[in-house]
Amino acid sequence: MKMRFLTVVAAVALLAACSSNEEAGKANTGAGTAAATTAAAKPGVVPGSQADFVANVGDRVFFAFDKSDLSAQARQQLASWVVFLKKYPQDKLTVEGHCDDRGTREYNLALGARRANSVKEFLVAQGVPADRLKTISYGKERPAVLGDNETAWAQNRRGVGVVGE
Repeated sequence: MKMRFLTVVAAVALLAACSSNEEAGKANTGAGTAAATTAAAKPGVVPGSQADFVANVGDRVFFAFDKSDLSAQARQQLASWVVFLKKYPQDKLTVEGHCDDRGTREYNLALGARRANSVKEFLVAQGVPADRLKTISYGKERPAVLGDNETAWAQNRRGVGVVGE
């Protein structure tokens, strides 16, 4: 009887773990930006909101190890941020700078600040008013992915846009 109960519990846990987390994964990675821009209005998503930004634009850009300069791919992603911000001129954006867990807390806070400022400088250069943007560095304090491997580190070296008022 005990074994049957444990089997049922394990099966339920397995099914729960395999439930549809694809949408959450896309939101966290900013994946699907090209395809998502064609779906302008998703049910329940308020235009110009953080949910709209994540679903239809993608809320993050990634950086190389120990770097704060923008890659070509990051610049392309940020160009879509510019379009969004110009479409919704009432929106303000906070740019968060994040790092992987290597290095000291102080070093990573400074690197995160440089990353956030790189994003802000790009947006301003593309015509987004500076008074609509603010930056904050979280350093290594808010990892997107846990783990001590290159895959996890690469996801944590990021700049994230947060729409707010």
